[in-house]
Amino acid sequence: MVAELEKDRVDTKASGSSPIVRADGITPAERLLKRLCDHSFLSMWSYSGIYRDQGRPKKRGDGKEVSDLLVVFENHIIIFSDKDCNFPNTGNPDLDWSRWYKKAVRKSAEQIWGAERWIMSRPELLFLDRKCSIPFPIDLPSPAVAKVHRIVVAHSVSERCIKEYGGTGSLMIVPSVVGEMHTLAKKDGGKRFTIGQIDPGKGYVHVLDDTSLMAVMKTLDTISDFIGYLEKKERAISTGKLGVAAGEDDLLAFYLKNVGPDGEHDFVVPPEFKTFGVDEGFWKIFQARPERIAQIEANKISYAWDRLIENFSHHIFAGTSHYQSHPGLDQQERLFRLMAREPRTRRRLLARSLFEIINKTPSSVRATRLVLPSKPGDPHYLFLLLPEIIEDSYEKYRELRRVLLGDYCAITKLDFPEAERIIGIATESGRGEAGSEDFLLYDATNWTAQEQEAALQTRAEMIELGLLGERKRSEGVEKEFPDVPANSQQRSRMAFAIKGRNRNEPCPCGSGKKVKKCHGRA
Repeated sequence: MVAELEKDRVDTKASGSSPIVRADGITPAERLLKRLCDHSFLSMWSYSGIYRDQGRPKKRGDGKEVSDLLVVFENHIIIFSDKDCNFPNTGNPDLDWSRWYKKAVRKSAEQIWGAERWIMSRPELLFLDRKCSIPFPIDLPSPAVAKVHRIVVAHSVSERCIKEYGGTGSLMIVPSVVGEMHTLAKKDGGKRFTIGQIDPGKGYVHVLDDTSLMAVMKTLDTISDFIGYLEKKERAISTGKLGVAAGEDDLLAFYLKNVGPDGEHDFVVPPEFKTFGVDEGFWKIFQARPERIAQIEANKISYAWDRLIENFSHHIFAGTSHYQSHPGLDQQERLFRLMAREPRTRRRLLARSLFEIINKTPSSVRATRLVLPSKPGDPHYLFLLLPEIIEDSYEKYRELRRVLLGDYCAITKLDFPEAERIIGIATESGRGEAGSEDFLLYDATNWTAQEQEAALQTRAEMIELGLLGERKRSEGVEKEFPDVPANSQQRSRMAFAIKGRNRNEPCPCGSGKKVKKCHGRA
């Protein structure tokens, strides 16, 4: 199967295509969340303000809002509820916290659980607009395979948290605090500015405050990186492995500091520890590390990969794609899903490889480059630069480029029999700002003998025509944290302390031991 999509140099309305209008959010907080999610998850998979048609009389009136923002990617569904509730200031800290928690956190969690029930039972009645005229454009996974992640974004608490306890303003995470324990007074064992499990029977809900929202969304800014963290965190909590974390930002830093046996980030602790705790200061140390600073700099080129996907998304939403072999957003989404699945480090490698060949290739020279997978099952990428042929029409040139791109992908399958999906991207040699791109997905998961024979014949013809010289290859491995000079690797020395406590006070996990004898032992 070959699926193709072209973007033209200018916006030209494609015949038969209808534009898809996405909402921007109503409140400033919702608009901020929308921008963050578009940045991290990209606009094809992130939608603000989802409504349901709950049975409007004669299809008149407005639908009911289901969620403030919904992300759907493969089998993953992320439901966001965004609440900006002023933190009370009655002079009674216990009362202030209890009121804010019930309104900003508990009520939002109830909204998410309700949205989850509706999404799982009636996905065909989800819409992008209040009038329920624009159906939700992405196919939702069936309940049997869906993985739902629930996130409450609760604003206006970080400043008060800093005032009370210092630190970064991120809420503490203590999984042993369950349900109504969140609103207990301090004299009754309550823990203000602490989030545990709101209602384990209904599914775990992540709570992000202003501090942790920016830390998590701007650090884990691809769908794969973000979901990887959520799943590992949920597992650490559900298995009782996490005892306490001073804040979401510190927990994130601990996660990024450690790598599991599978080569992916995880909460790795010595086997003799049944539970672990994360003290305050991990995030500040992580941010100051030379390796992290070098990573931020190295990642800058990776956002060109995001822009490439967003550029195609713009034309798909606007209905201005030059050519589509499989019209319809649901079909085209499958093509770009592979590109969007790439984590940030891999996008860095891909973008650098693409821009190197673009910048080094003169306008009169044809060039190709192949990027190999980072791990088994990842796609192969084939980049093609083809000089624009002046004597032919631009339409004939685009057709030739599209055919050549498919031929090169088929030959890649011959050279790499294990390749199941090959993504081809083509553009002009020596292109300027007004260049065009072709995107092709060569699906070789069920490659037939006839397709192999055709590819062999194509390769022989291309060799005869001099179109198949030695292709440059890029290995698919990239270091997440670039190497830094040895004299830059001195660790920052910072004192660790559980937020709002000294090491002789009871540990917030509820064990009854002092901090220094429990989760503050490390």
